[in-house]
Amino acid sequence: MRITRVLGTALLALGLAAGPAAAGSSPSPSASSDDAASTRAGTSFRTATEIEQGQRATASGSTGDYLYWSFPADTGQRPTVEATVKLPVTHGSQTWQLDVYDGLRRRQSCQYGAATRTAAQGAASVQLACVLRTVRGWSEPWADDPLPGTYYVRLTVVDLGASDLGQPVGAEVRVSSKDIGGAAAVDGSLGKPLVPGIAVKSGQDKDGSKAAVLSSFGSDDGWSSGWWSDRWVWTAIGGVLAALAGIGGYVLTRGSGRPSRVPPGT
Repeated sequence: MRITRVLGTALLALGLAAGPAAAGSSPSPSASSDDAASTRAGTSFRTATEIEQGQRATASGSTGDYLYWSFPADTGQRPTVEATVKLPVTHGSQTWQLDVYDGLRRRQSCQYGAATRTAAQGAASVQLACVLRTVRGWSEPWADDPLPGTYYVRLTVVDLGASDLGQPVGAEVRVSSKDIGGAAAVDGSLGKPLVPGIAVKSGQDKDGSKAAVLSSFGSDDGWSSGWWSDRWVWTAIGGVLAALAGIGGYVLTRGSGRPSRVPPGT
């Protein structure tokens, strides 16, 4: 009965530990929006077209143009950027490159994926991909770890013949991410996500006058950076299991609790 009572208490503790993980997790700013696909791209960091994760963005341009998009990424996510460039019917060999920058405009390295590819002469399209490192909640100032906030995608050709310069091309970009969770949690968090600069959007003050605001990615409080992560749940589970092991060992080794019987005649 005593062991049953202890197990019941342990299960209740596990339920209380797992409850905040479901109720306290804030919504991710990366809702899918396939229906509202973007059909344009910016030409610089400041004019980058905002897209959400899961949204397909298309744009038309010319070889030699720089095409820019931006998207939000939060703590614990591992973003994947995929791009497809539709080439003209006749062209020579071309090399295209996909670059991803964080909110401080630091170029982020790809864990894996072909971020630079060469299209052979006459190829219909070329596909590129970049899987970033997991976004961290905090980092040392000197490090270039990916942090929560805005990320920029730049797509351009880096090598082509002079006769192909200026030919029309079509581009398609899609961003998705895998939620890594507490496995990538760190003991720290940013005060604010890296959502830089003044966006092209504007808000209104109470008196009706227009005022510049930050990028719409950071206008709502939906970022999950903070002290809580599902790592706390596993820490609590480990603590409960350790306590159960200690209690079980004590029950098995303490005996019945009665004094040993003394042989007669001693």
